[in-house]
This record gives sequence, structure tokens and C-alpha cells, in this order.
Amino acid sequence: MIAPLLVVACSKTASFFGWAGVMSAMVFANMGAAYGTAKSGVGIASLGTLKPELVMKNIIPVVMAGVLGIYGLIVAVIITQNVAKSSYSAYNGYAHLTAGLCCGLSGLAAGIAIGIVGDAGVRAVGQQPQLFVGLILILIFAEALGLYGLIVALILSQASEACEDQ
Repeated sequence: MIAPLLVVACSKTASFFGWAGVMSAMVFANMGAAYGTAKSGVGIASLGTLKPELVMKNIIPVVMAGVLGIYGLIVAVIITQNVAKSSYSAYNGYAHLTAGLCCGLSGLAAGIAIGIVGDAGVRAVGQQPQLFVGLILILIFAEALGLYGLIVALILSQASEACEDQ
């Protein structure tokens, strides 16, 4: 005998968790981007006082930090499109909250890493230009943390369970 399918009722509060996921993706990813930009920008400004010709070459940490904010924006837009559906279950809300937190907190961690490495790295490149390639490699690995969060968040944002309006 086939087991009867369980019908899940739509929760009126489920969308709160979806919108919290949108907020988490945007706020935490942008906090990481802002910190990474500010911290590495201080190092670039310090480098510019001694060797202004190296400023444009060493702007890479700022660009990489800014990309983290774009990751959060992508996830927030995708979640927003899914929250707007009429039948939105608690499962969907929790999945979207998890997706937003995954992307946002990964972006925050990556931004902190990029900021610290960028600040110290561009100052070190000012004193020893041969360190540039090493700096870029470290920054790539720091950026990868945010990319991992984006990938997992995209997978989580596609999880869904249908519910039936009451």
C-alpha cells in the first residue's frame, strides 16, 4: 500500500524567515565588503605616500572586497523572487534564511581576511615588490571563502516544499 502524502499547511510567518535571509545576505556580505575595502584602502593610502606609482597596481584588494557585496546582492535577489510566491512553506523560509546566512557570513569572513591581508600585503609590496604574486595568491584564497558561500547559498535557495493555503 502506498503511504498517503502529507499536506503541509502554509505558515503565515514563514515569509519572515525568507526576508530575514534576504537581509542576512545583503547586510553581512556588505559588511565584509566595507571592512575589506576600508582596511586595505588604508594600506593603499599609506603605500601611496611613499610610492604613488604602485597605487593602481595594488588596488586589487579593494576590487576583490567589492565583489563580496555583489555576491550578497545576487543571493538577495534570488531569494526575493522566491519569497513572493503565494504558497510559501516554513521549509522554504528556513532554507532561504540559511542561504542568506551562508552567503552573508561567508562574505563577512572573506572581507575580514581580504582587509587584513590587503592592508599588510600592499605595505609589504611597497617595500619588496617581489611579494606581489604571493599577495595575489593569498587574496584569491580569501575571496574563495565568499565564493563557496555563494555557491552553497544558490543551492539552498532552490530548495522548496509545496504547501497548501488554509
